[in-house]
Amino acid sequence: MDIRELKRLENKRKINKGYMWALFCAFLWALWYIPGTIIWAIPPFDTMWVAIDATHGASMATVIVAVLITAFNALTVIIALLVWNGVLGKFGEMKRTLKELHPCSKWFFLASIFGGPIAILGSFIALGFIGASFAAVAALLYPIVGSVLAWKWYGEQISRRAAFGIVVIMIGGITIFVGGALADIAAGGVNWIGYLGGLMCACGWGIEGAIAGKGLDIAEPDVGITIRFIGENIIWWIIIIPIVALAGFPVIEYAFAALNPLSILVLGFAGITFGYCYVSWYKSFPLIGVGRGQGIANLYGLCAVIFLYLFFAQVPAWTILLGGALCVLGSFVMISEETGEMESLRGE
Repeated sequence: MDIRELKRLENKRKINKGYMWALFCAFLWALWYIPGTIIWAIPPFDTMWVAIDATHGASMATVIVAVLITAFNALTVIIALLVWNGVLGKFGEMKRTLKELHPCSKWFFLASIFGGPIAILGSFIALGFIGASFAAVAALLYPIVGSVLAWKWYGEQISRRAAFGIVVIMIGGITIFVGGALADIAAGGVNWIGYLGGLMCACGWGIEGAIAGKGLDIAEPDVGITIRFIGENIIWWIIIIPIVALAGFPVIEYAFAALNPLSILVLGFAGITFGYCYVSWYKSFPLIGVGRGQGIANLYGLCAVIFLYLFFAQVPAWTILLGGALCVLGSFVMISEETGEMESLRGE
């Protein structure tokens, strides 16, 4: 067996491993929507919504509750990730990566801005205003943003087949948003904040993936994702939550009230599924590229719709089903790419 054949086999092994991590991400990401749906009906978040609704209205109540839920989601995720890195014995590597702020860890702190207060908060806002099915499917647009930015920023190649998959995903996204908005207008009103939350998901996760891909050039995925969530927890618990409290909303009071067994159980489930989903997501990027990793992980939308039907008997609107099916089809187009087309992830 010559060097060329060995190189081809090693490249195939690397790509298959990248696909595996991206599929793990899709499954765990879909599971996350189960606790993400339940938590709104768990004390104290249900009573918090009622209290804020009485003084500031339903829209503001939904946004503020989404802020506190997202902050707790970040907290439970970092706990899960610290356990993961402790088992792997990577605290030393984490310390080294944190010290390398300029060339390395700054990318993960930047990713935390787009991933937390934009993407994850947007997902909870979409869930609160429109529903879990829409929140799950709305973010399926994010591979478009991630692929284009990875191409522009550091020359990650996009083959014709991958580009065609992106176009199909884009058509699906237009169906979800425009079709849903037209249906809402016909019904007498549009939850614009919910659709804004959906756009926040797509843009935030797409930008985060492209930024993280840069940091992962010189950092391990397990360590990089942990630093990213350290940054997000700083943003939530040191900056945003105190600002919201100073604005007169009782977030501190309800944060302490959330430390009860039931909410800890549900939030813990969310932290485990989302934390290890993110681990899988970041591990796929160096192996198959940001665009392909995001496209394959997009299969979470299909899994989420199935889980939401099985657990909550939620049947999405036809626009969500059609648009989601197109997004999944676009992801399959990207998955079907020949190994030979992926030998070089980036241009020279």
